[in-house]
Amino acid sequence: MKTLRLILGDQLNRQHSWFEKIDANTLYLFVEIRQETDYVLHHAQKVLGIFAAMRQFAEELKEQGHQVIYLPIGKTISNHDLIFWIDQILKEYQCEKFAYIEPDEYRLDAQLKVYAQSLTIPSVVVTAEHFLTTRFEVADVFKGQKKWLMETFYRKMRISFNILMNGNKKPIGDKWNFDAENRKPYKGQPPEPNDHRASQDLSLIWQEIQDAQIKTFGNPSEKDFRWPTTRAQALKDLDHFITYRLPYFGDFQDALTLHAWRLFHSFLSFALNTKMLHPLEVIERAQTAYVAGHAPLTSVEGFIRQILGWREYIRGVYWSQMPGYDEKNYLGNIKDLPPWFWTGQTKMQCLSVTIQQSLEHAYAHHIQRLMITGNFALLAGLHPKQVHEWYLGIYIDAFEWVELPNTLGMSQFADGGLLATKPYVSSAAYINKMSDYCKTCHYDWKSKIGANACPMNSLYWDFFDRHQDQLASNPRIGMSYVTLKKMAPEDLAAIKSQAKMLLSKINEL
Repeated sequence: MKTLRLILGDQLNRQHSWFEKIDANTLYLFVEIRQETDYVLHHAQKVLGIFAAMRQFAEELKEQGHQVIYLPIGKTISNHDLIFWIDQILKEYQCEKFAYIEPDEYRLDAQLKVYAQSLTIPSVVVTAEHFLTTRFEVADVFKGQKKWLMETFYRKMRISFNILMNGNKKPIGDKWNFDAENRKPYKGQPPEPNDHRASQDLSLIWQEIQDAQIKTFGNPSEKDFRWPTTRAQALKDLDHFITYRLPYFGDFQDALTLHAWRLFHSFLSFALNTKMLHPLEVIERAQTAYVAGHAPLTSVEGFIRQILGWREYIRGVYWSQMPGYDEKNYLGNIKDLPPWFWTGQTKMQCLSVTIQQSLEHAYAHHIQRLMITGNFALLAGLHPKQVHEWYLGIYIDAFEWVELPNTLGMSQFADGGLLATKPYVSSAAYINKMSDYCKTCHYDWKSKIGANACPMNSLYWDFFDRHQDQLASNPRIGMSYVTLKKMAPEDLAAIKSQAKMLLSKINEL
């Protein structure tokens, strides 16, 4: 029986059991397609990186003796969807069975499920053999609860996988979470390690993307592409992180600086989310580094929490809330993104640096995403769906299952607090504490009122004032409302007037 197996662009898992045996009657199908490049506007490096990684993976399978059918963008340039091309190949090769791996995105999952049910030949769907939990395991953990606290789930995962445990369900170091100790600003020491990543010339693929008239934004970096496109490259990136960056990751994971755009972050999320790396091998490498005395517990726990805890938790939130999660808008925010979100041309240095870095490298670390761009978007009342689509497009590691809950829930509080226990907003004081952005900014981080006052300050207090009905009863932000009530009426009126003026000229900030 001839079987057609579909491989999507984020299913590049060399360790999957599908590839253990060579079978001349099993065909693997890869499709570069407009359906996936066009549903949101993507960063050029994201399209380029996924296409390059797909091609490399297909070549590896061919070299190992597998039968591969590869449809490049030049062949699928029409607007036909994925189903059309699967149908074409099934008929052309007279396949008698269709198989696919569970997609991570609800949209594709629904599309392929309906298609498989319509076929007259047998079809089968298998798991990705990548995640550490099932799609709905997180929902089962929190069944009947209004608040889904990640910390609860994280502790369960630590015990289940025996990670950083001291026996008898006790965590090593007698603490589950060292987050409070991992918030140091960066003063220039230790120096940021050099960018070790191999330079790749992907200009030929980039030319095909241009010839197909695929719309993208950002710097393609096609002659000096630094993201991994093979498992071997991803493993080298993992080695480099464990050796040179993990020891300092914890201290500076929240730091922001003009002078080091990578700092000590791992840059493994693209390889993880395309499944070139397995999460457990990354977690175990970090744990081994702690056991060997190479990295402190604060760094190792903070890093592992992001993968063992947050990454699995976020996926569970996504599958429990779809479809419809992308339409959530608890605070009723409706403003359009200002045009400088696409250029970085704003006088607010924190936003300018973060957005321009994102356009240049298709990357910003979690605090830049949450407390700079996300913070401003929430304070200014930007439409959460537009914010979601911007994040989904601009970051190379952004796939909807992980990006959507992070944006709608964590960053924009659009789900009303299912995921986040409070809105993550701040005035300029936090940004000044954690960064050197404010020191040379056009705006004065200390001022709330006036032409040179940092917009974050008046927008911060205006945010709490206009959302009192939804937020005043939240115990985690009670002090903000205590302070608000103590403000003299004329001072609050001046702040609200300043915020209104700023929002009226948001395109010029």
